[in-house]
Amino acid sequence: MSVPPSAEPTLWELHRAVSQLREDLRGDLAQLAARLDQVVTEDVYRADQRAVDQRISQIEAGLAGLRGEHDQATQRAEQQRREDQAQAAATRRLVLSSFVSPLLLMTLQLWLASRGAAP
Repeated sequence: MSVPPSAEPTLWELHRAVSQLREDLRGDLAQLAARLDQVVTEDVYRADQRAVDQRISQIEAGLAGLRGEHDQATQRAEQQRREDQAQAAATRRLVLSSFVSPLLLMTLQLWLASRGAAP
């Protein structure tokens, strides 16, 4: 089947189509360039990941140290509480032996003296 001569595009239409194609291509390339500005290389990404891993390791080590210090502080507080309880018990024994015992002995001597059994 033959194509009539009027069905073929003219040179002006071809020029316009190529110009439109060129403009579309420029826009697409500009968009691609804008997106490529936001992309990092694999080496940069790996270096960033190593830095993040290193910071996480440092934070974990710091937390482990703080946990150890907390445990030590808890143990010291518990030991201090036990020592305070022992000191309080010793103070009670001292009060008993220095005040109550002489009063009891004096009361016993007075009672014995009042009964007439003086030494």
